[in-house]
Amino acid sequence: MKSTATLLLAVCLFATGRTAAQDDKEKSAIKAVVAKETESFMNVDRKSWTDTWLPATYSYWSYSDSTGTNFVDGWANIDKTFDEYFRTQKPSRSKITNVWQEVRVYGNGAYVRFLQRVEDEIDKDETSQVRVLEKKDGKWKIICMNAIAKYPPAAAK
Repeated sequence: MKSTATLLLAVCLFATGRTAAQDDKEKSAIKAVVAKETESFMNVDRKSWTDTWLPATYSYWSYSDSTGTNFVDGWANIDKTFDEYFRTQKPSRSKITNVWQEVRVYGNGAYVRFLQRVEDEIDKDETSQVRVLEKKDGKWKIICMNAIAKYPPAAAK
């Protein structure tokens, strides 16, 4: 009886360790997708940016700062909204720092909340951001992006 209990305990501990390691792997993959989305956007790399999104009718993008609020429903509209940006902007040399607050995985879905600081030689911006992702064909893709800028912005050093 004692050996059966010991075996069950060992199996439970092994399974728990394996689950935690898998969870950490998923969270790292999710953070990498979120970081790639931001870096691609700032570097005006449309293909890489598009690759981070799931082209779904329910995809959603929103941003709010001191100049106003904008939101876009559906991947086709999101993609079209950024046509001019990707045609006219130059890559940024900003330093981007993410401070991860929550990364939660729910089966093939994930919720991410973080603070993002973007700093260049002129100014410093801080936003509170949320991403919702879905895992499709083994890859995490963004379906919802929400960012709210801190106002007034932090002063540059």
